[in-house]
Amino acid sequence: MKRRTFIQNSGMAGLALGLPICGFPAHTASGQDYYTPEELMGKTDLELFGEGINLRKEAHEAFVRMKRAAYQDGIDISVVSSYRNFERQRAIFERKYIAFTDEGLEPLEAIDKIIEYSTIPGTSRHHWGTDVDLIDASKPADGDVLVADKFESGGPFEDFKTWMDANSESYGFYLVYTDNPRRRGFKYEPWHYSYAPISRDMLAEYRRLNLIRLMEEEDFLGSEHFTTGFLRTYFTDNILDINPDLL
Repeated sequence: MKRRTFIQNSGMAGLALGLPICGFPAHTASGQDYYTPEELMGKTDLELFGEGINLRKEAHEAFVRMKRAAYQDGIDISVVSSYRNFERQRAIFERKYIAFTDEGLEPLEAIDKIIEYSTIPGTSRHHWGTDVDLIDASKPADGDVLVADKFESGGPFEDFKTWMDANSESYGFYLVYTDNPRRRGFKYEPWHYSYAPISRDMLAEYRRLNLIRLMEEEDFLGSEHFTTGFLRTYFTDNILDINPDLL
């Protein structure tokens, strides 16, 4: 597969992503001086905690406290997915790209379909060790559990959502992709929570990267169809148009 030429194709050579940032401190609130591009893109090993949980230490400790509190109220918070490295996200993206193009979608149509719920490798919040997809393990549910209807009235995870709406933020966990009808990017995910005391800092560092240049260096199925314009829109809508409490 040929390396892509975003910059040449777009006529915007040398242009950084240009996402607005504002005076972030040299030291992050979580105490870490900075996060490397490799760390932010899921390309380095992290020290993760909790069997089947796989979060950074502080996030894991907060999650355990939240899980214990929820259990007292009859909610068994369970992790469906947490940390994913670059290669795992690449496998997910490529599997979906093959499936959608085999169904007859054009490459750009397939990519648009993928990014309704799945991220481009190197751009996932699940690379950070701060984000988790959660359900209530005490409630039986058929088929795919990560479906928005299952978290609404009458669904098996209705009580879970009610509890999380009332309590999760007090433990530092915020819903990422809300049901705000004006929000762009990824569709509503009532299961995806982020540990804000760390992930806010990581997003701030992530916004400092020249993401277009970094993406130019990647080579996976479908990526040859990315353009600078597409990536700018993707980063603005999918990466930044999230719960404002996480910015």
